[in-house]
Amino acid sequence: MAILPLGLISVYQTYNVLDERRALSGLALLEQTQQAAAGGREIIGAAISSAETLAALMPVVQRSDGTCRQVMDRLVDASNLSVFAGFVDGDGVLVCASTDDRTTPGETSSILSDSNRLTRKVEMRSLEFLGGVATVTVSVPAFDGGRFAGTVWIAVPVTALNTALTTAAPELDLALFQDQGEIVATESFAEDRRSVLPENRTLEELAARERDTFRDTNRKGEIRDFAVVPIVEGRVFAMGSWLPQHLGGLVMPIYEEAMALYFPLLMWIITIGVAYIGVHRLVIRHVRRLRTWMHLYASGRGDLENARLDNAPEELEVVAESFRAMTRRLSELDRHREEDLQEKRVLLREIHHRVKNNLQLISSMMNMQMRATNSPEAKRLLHRVRDRVMALSAIHRYLYLARKLSRVRADELLDEIIQQLVVVGTVDELGHRINVTTELEPIEISPDQSVPLSLLATEAATNAVKHCGASGDGTAWLNIALTAPDDATMCLSVVNSRAPNYEAAHDDAAQQEERSDGSGLGSRLIQSFAEQLNGTLETETLPNRYELHVVFPRAWHDYSPDTD
Repeated sequence: MAILPLGLISVYQTYNVLDERRALSGLALLEQTQQAAAGGREIIGAAISSAETLAALMPVVQRSDGTCRQVMDRLVDASNLSVFAGFVDGDGVLVCASTDDRTTPGETSSILSDSNRLTRKVEMRSLEFLGGVATVTVSVPAFDGGRFAGTVWIAVPVTALNTALTTAAPELDLALFQDQGEIVATESFAEDRRSVLPENRTLEELAARERDTFRDTNRKGEIRDFAVVPIVEGRVFAMGSWLPQHLGGLVMPIYEEAMALYFPLLMWIITIGVAYIGVHRLVIRHVRRLRTWMHLYASGRGDLENARLDNAPEELEVVAESFRAMTRRLSELDRHREEDLQEKRVLLREIHHRVKNNLQLISSMMNMQMRATNSPEAKRLLHRVRDRVMALSAIHRYLYLARKLSRVRADELLDEIIQQLVVVGTVDELGHRINVTTELEPIEISPDQSVPLSLLATEAATNAVKHCGASGDGTAWLNIALTAPDDATMCLSVVNSRAPNYEAAHDDAAQQEERSDGSGLGSRLIQSFAEQLNGTLETETLPNRYELHVVFPRAWHDYSPDTD
């Protein structure tokens, strides 16, 4: 773009040079036409001078017919160009004329009809008394004491003018014409003599402009430069034309003009191409390679230490080295972070493993205590505590073995806890075998949610086993389900069968109170765990079953209980 103004200036200057060359070409063509028409101008000028001389002598010599004729004969004999000379008086009567064997008095009638003209004129006329030879006739009025006396006529053969034009300038097409648009002479007085004239302009228009140059197409269809110069002021004009490429270096040929005009544009296009290639080689391709490196690094490729640019400028090499240094630093930071994360992961697993071992140790100690005591009530309480400890142990065991610690599969965790706490074929307190079924959907929860959910499931399942009874069909059953009603909530359901005479069979007040109004420890723990999950607890007692439902959100919110 910076070079474009220079190209426009060059085009403008080229246009100016071409205009100057055209102007010089026009001047040269005018000069050439002026020189080429010099022979014709001399012939016509000589005829006009002779006619003017005779017009001055006519008042004296016309009184003697012999003297007048001798003067006319001497003029024709002395001039190699004049073929006829005569004098016509004011009445149109031929007073005297040069002698010629081919001339008869009747053949002069064509010039007698214009004898009353008092102005000089030059016209081309075919004179029969000259044997059919085309001539240019010059007439000059003669006066005697201020009174019009007649007209002097001199005839010049057109062949003389044609010869003068032919030998003047072979490279020019020449033509002489009158102000009224009639051709006086051409190089070749043939039928196609008008082919040298311009196609789009008339001779009257050119005569009105007198001295002019222009470019036009002649009647042959050739593009030529034309020039018009007067050779007899206001009466006779010479027109010359030539091809633009035949002017001897004064103007460039058409293809050279096109080159002169379009060469700056071509140079600008080449410069743009060279600039693009240069910029592409020096900058763009290296920037694209850097961009490729960045995309590879962003997609996880870190092995860019050996990436190199190909003959890049020093500035881009600095950028590439900075990029490699940045990738080294980031890779080193990622490595340290991964090591730290791995250490923390191992440490966290070890913590879960140790906690699990400690809880199992506590569970074993409680089993020993249960075997050592003889009190059924103490055994029942120790069994409930051991179940809670085993639930916590199951959580830590799952976290120890889990591949991802940030999310916990609730279905797998609950299944493991239920397998530990509720064995298929469990017998309730009345001796009935319990059929345990589970419906656990694959749901992920956070580790913070896993503890209250596991303890809640443990307490609910333990209470359900404790209070489960055979229904009307004689079977005892327990169903534990974890479902996701929608994308935002989850639901834990524990449903067990219930004997129709459950209240009569269990007349113990404490047990009945814990089961019905929720004043027991298990009910309080279930309520507390449900609140930790930010959920709602719903229970329903039906004649043949007992249902417990806890609906809580998937998103975890910190729980801060008001009391321990």
